Amino acid sequence: MVEVIVPELGESIREGTILRWLKQQGDAVQEGEILLELETDKVNLEIIAETAGVLQGVHKQAGDTVAVGEVLANIEAIDGQVRAATDDHNSAPDAGARTGSRIEPVQAPQAPPESHPPAAAKSAAPHATEDRPLRSTPSMRRMARSAEGAPDRQPAAPTASAAAPAAEKSTGAPASAPSEPQHGPATPADGHKNSAAMEQGRIDEKSVRMTRRRLTIARRLVEAQHTAAMLTTFNEVNMTAILDIRKRRRDRFREEHGIGLGFMSFFTKAVVSALRSFPALNAEIRGEDMILKQHYDIGIAVSTDKGLVVPVLREADRLSFAAIEGEIARLAQRARDDSLTLAELQGGTFTITNGGVFGSLLSTPILNAPQVGILGMHKIQERPIAVNGQVQVHPMMYLALSYDHRIVDGSEAVRFLVRVKELAEDPESLLLEG
Repeated sequence: MVEVIVPELGESIREGTILRWLKQQGDAVQEGEILLELETDKVNLEIIAETAGVLQGVHKQAGDTVAVGEVLANIEAIDGQVRAATDDHNSAPDAGARTGSRIEPVQAPQAPPESHPPAAAKSAAPHATEDRPLRSTPSMRRMARSAEGAPDRQPAAPTASAAAPAAEKSTGAPASAPSEPQHGPATPADGHKNSAAMEQGRIDEKSVRMTRRRLTIARRLVEAQHTAAMLTTFNEVNMTAILDIRKRRRDRFREEHGIGLGFMSFFTKAVVSALRSFPALNAEIRGEDMILKQHYDIGIAVSTDKGLVVPVLREADRLSFAAIEGEIARLAQRARDDSLTLAELQGGTFTITNGGVFGSLLSTPILNAPQVGILGMHKIQERPIAVNGQVQVHPMMYLALSYDHRIVDGSEAVRFLVRVKELAEDPESLLLEG
């Protein structure tokens, strides 16, 4: 009999929630087949069988919270098929014969470390699903093992997450205890509907269980506001020069590099240049020390149909405009495909988020702890401004810089943002600096 256990999940991840079993009790399993999917604070993982046999003694069901090392089920040998595997495991020091030590990342929203959210409610029973005889490859296993990140690059908390689908159920409330309105104060029409509903002994509503990742994100975002002395400074940038370059160079740039010239490469270059001049914004706090980082790994917020994730653009200071645009496009596609790895989400030193793609004119971005700076870009809008005593209409964008006032002074933050503005309004200087 071989135990199926929760394997080591990565740095700072000590527990997870079972999303679903892909094999049911009594099913025959082959070595390398996926047994179940496990949701953690950072990514979703597939636990596979390392030996062949019959799945028996399933102890945990979908929705259960399980800890690293906990036994989930057993695999019973068929005609001694797993005897050799059992002997191999028994020969290892301080270990029994166990399976499940290989894990595969299948979904990759960014999530913070040291999370202990409430345990999820148990479901009545796992749902039977079709077998998926996928096998991990050595390279995939190496990727999973290496996804814990470098020791001096801490995970960054996300502004949002690509979460797995939540279990939904309908609930009813007695007429004597109506629920509060879910979408703001009730209008007279709303009150009429609620009265009619209460007369029938119910209120129309739907309960959607928050995922482990969503609970963690909620806690971490509040924690970021309570822990950091977060302030935001604002400025605006005249986008005329960037728009002119994009218009003149767009076709040739695509012909030469096979990708479009967007706004993010300009602002990434401008941010890196400004970080060199104001290194406190590329730092983090560890205890009583301020860690000034000499590398520039820029988190780029990417929207997916399941939420927002923040993959990291490595060594952005060494990349050309084309390389930045290509890498952002690659990471964005991997985010939409739910195929980002932990390594692609960890270790950012500063973050850029662009709410302008959704029409946001102005907003206050929240820090991605332990980072101490985040730049918010917004919608480009034509506005009248004074130029040399004359009123002219120009395409303008508001910029917002949120920063941790514990180690970044207000004057540093203001000058940093002014530097980004100046570089964006004179984009040729970015080429010279590069």
